[in-house]
Amino acid sequence: MHLLIAILSGVLFAAGVWLILRRSLARLVLGLILISHSASLVIFTSGGLQHAEPPLVEKGATALQTPFADPLPQALILTAIVISFGLFAFFLVLIKRAHQETGTDDIDAMSEVES
Repeated sequence: MHLLIAILSGVLFAAGVWLILRRSLARLVLGLILISHSASLVIFTSGGLQHAEPPLVEKGATALQTPFADPLPQALILTAIVISFGLFAFFLVLIKRAHQETGTDDIDAMSEVES
């Protein structure tokens, strides 16, 4: 399972880089989103992919009993998803406004319109 997620994360990262290198503003944003999802998969994999108990100390116990799930990577991924959704919404509005002002989403054409 780790190998499959590593390959998927690599493919997402490669596709994100490929999209970022295009001249379209919309493809740039989609590339950033793909790289964000790739990073989330890497963080999720670092926490371990196993079925485990929630990290709760039972009454009368002094420590956690193994195996238990590590909540830190899950919390980091949840925060990253929320932040990336907010950035994606902001970028969509930014792309729409830039397209209204310049009439194109080509980054090189936008720089020519400004000058």
